[in-house]
Amino acid sequence: MIQRRWFFPLLSAMGVATAKPRNPYTELGIRPVLNFQGPVTTVGASRMWPEIQSIMAEAAKDFAVLAEVKDAVGERLAKLCGTESALVTSGTAGAIALGTYACLTGADTAKVRRLPDLTGMKTEVLIQKPHRNGYDHAVRSAGVRIVEVDSRDAFVNALTPNVAMIYYLGGTRGDWAWETPVPLPECVALAKKAGIPVLVDAANLLPSWDNIPRVAATGVDMLAFSGGKHVRGPQSTGVLAGRKDLLDAAWLNSSPHSDSQGRGMKVNKEEMIGLLAALEKYSKLDFAALDREYERQANYVMAELPKAKLKVEKAPFERGRRVHRVIATWDESSRALSTAEVAKRLLDGEPRIATLPGPGGKGIELTFLMNEPGEERIVARRLREIFA
Repeated sequence: MIQRRWFFPLLSAMGVATAKPRNPYTELGIRPVLNFQGPVTTVGASRMWPEIQSIMAEAAKDFAVLAEVKDAVGERLAKLCGTESALVTSGTAGAIALGTYACLTGADTAKVRRLPDLTGMKTEVLIQKPHRNGYDHAVRSAGVRIVEVDSRDAFVNALTPNVAMIYYLGGTRGDWAWETPVPLPECVALAKKAGIPVLVDAANLLPSWDNIPRVAATGVDMLAFSGGKHVRGPQSTGVLAGRKDLLDAAWLNSSPHSDSQGRGMKVNKEEMIGLLAALEKYSKLDFAALDREYERQANYVMAELPKAKLKVEKAPFERGRRVHRVIATWDESSRALSTAEVAKRLLDGEPRIATLPGPGGKGIELTFLMNEPGEERIVARRLREIFA
């Protein structure tokens, strides 16, 4: 077999021109970044598996009936998730929005066309106060009123016939108080008694994959998560999985149905195929081995930064998943370096490094979740140089 490591240098020595891989970012005058923010959308959130790109390129060569692709992909996704049905969506937010629409309209196409005018429909979605977040704007896009409750009694009293759905946030950072008045098993039991569907936002539950079928097994009606980020599928995709009747209604509220609130949340056939391939790969990963690698990277930085007289500590793990985060702080007055200045130097330097501010805006937080081995050495070196 011809070996690439000597074949291309040999061609060059023979005077045969060899094309260098194009970097579309540098051609646009953009310098890519090393990502220590974690899988956040603002820096691209994910590195797609190389083989997924090839699969999507093959899928792009042919036409296919979108509904047939949706059905075939959804059937296999549902088996992975442990649900009746599944639908590829435009990210987690798209999944949450379509799930909300489905609870409002059901299979009534007149109601589908009417949204966000809620005439003749239920008008409220129930959310526990600790679960409120910016992404529940996807719920509000349906035109509903959010009923926010902060106790079990208030939750029970709010289960009125006007509530179309309960939104439940599946995870959050462990270093902040997390007081859930009604935990998920009890929430599901009370909701079923009242005949109200529960949608779980499970975006914060990956890794590892077993969290998804575990949540599905609680009897929730729908769950939503990203197809990009740690899954490393197409970044613009997500999954809505759950009851078949609700998933069928979600499809009616989405593209390609022209007169629907979700028409703009288009997912193409290549993305559906790519997400399925990525999720089938992701569900088989050795998450314990991945965690050991992320922990190794974090521990290396923990050992190196004190050499620059930085104080380091590990952030607590999130609920339901282990994400290794290192927080580096310093006396800003004596070092004459603010958090903003350090972050700017990291982002302006070579290579560019994207970080987050630490808790309360103090210090630098480094997330180890999507990093290649060796990147931890680069960020440690850059910080030592800045503080030298």
